[in-house]
Amino acid sequence: VMKRRRVQVLLFLAVLFFLLIHFHFPPCSNNVPMEEKPSPVHILIVSSWRSGSSFTGQIFSQHPSVFYLMEPAWHVWVKMYQNSAKVLHMAVRDLVRSVFLCDMSVFDAYMSSHRKKSDLFQWEASRALCSPPACDSFSRSDIISAGNCRTICGKYPFSKVEEACKTYSHVAVKEVRFFDLKVLYPLLNDPSLNLKIIHLVRDPRAVFRSRENTVAELRHDNNILMGSQRTKGEMGPYSIMQVICKSHIEIYKAGSQTIPSFLKDRYLLVRYEDIVRDPLAKAAQMYRFAELHFTPELQKWVHNITHGTGQGGRTFDIGSRDALTVSQAWRNTLPFQKIEKVQSVCKDAMDLLGYRLVESEKEQKNMSLDLLFSQNAS
Repeated sequence: VMKRRRVQVLLFLAVLFFLLIHFHFPPCSNNVPMEEKPSPVHILIVSSWRSGSSFTGQIFSQHPSVFYLMEPAWHVWVKMYQNSAKVLHMAVRDLVRSVFLCDMSVFDAYMSSHRKKSDLFQWEASRALCSPPACDSFSRSDIISAGNCRTICGKYPFSKVEEACKTYSHVAVKEVRFFDLKVLYPLLNDPSLNLKIIHLVRDPRAVFRSRENTVAELRHDNNILMGSQRTKGEMGPYSIMQVICKSHIEIYKAGSQTIPSFLKDRYLLVRYEDIVRDPLAKAAQMYRFAELHFTPELQKWVHNITHGTGQGGRTFDIGSRDALTVSQAWRNTLPFQKIEKVQSVCKDAMDLLGYRLVESEKEQKNMSLDLLFSQNAS
């Protein structure tokens, strides 16, 4: 009897020991703690049309750690064109959130179920969609031009967009369809996102001059932007500039003045003119803000793309050019009468963002760059 009792006690102790081991420690396959994968960083470049945002987006797109999409909300505006920009804000915000989370099923509402990767707006502007796993023809470390990508990488299925997105440490989106930073507050408060906002602005006179050269391409967006306030005739373009400039004021004030705690260190104002005047320094600043390393290869690319001989071409075309000269082309091509009108409707934005007014045609031609852009936004 004693022997049987001893065996029972030993069995009980053995079972108890097993249970303690099983519940106190993780299963064998997880005994070695796994290194936790860092949360992705999400970068939203907020700007307006013809402000140098495609080029700024490329600074992020070409980085090997970044998954980049250019203006995904284009699909919202095309599908829901009968609505105003204000009404579409929520749909645009929800789409951008899903993109940041690499959930590309959000495009089900805006694109055909038989879509391919090449059906995504300006997909070839994304180096991530031109390299593995989205395309096998280039390396992830390559600097890839949109033209080369378009020719070689268009045949892959749309599912590759989501598959590629999930392999990157940073997700960046460039968007010109946000006109109020407060719309983005839910994303900034979203615990599933680590969102940083780069607010890109450009001299309204340069924007106006560039818009004059792309009237047809912008007509659809203009109609949605202006809605019932649409102004025809000579004042139409100036009314649009007034709306754009007002939106920059609202975004800047929300990001820089009376800042909510959740915006601290998560908003950065960048002037396009400052980028083209000192591309390496401004690219380095944006990379630091986005927690990215500025590699020697990228430094070389940024220098070369801004110190070419080109004068800019088609909409969305990002080729090597003399970026500083192109940024100042308005001073030699825009009649002073038009400059006066742009300055009139955008004066508050220009004052706030550090752009000096020109008072005469002579001053327009002769004022030095230092005098035009010596102020910092304050």
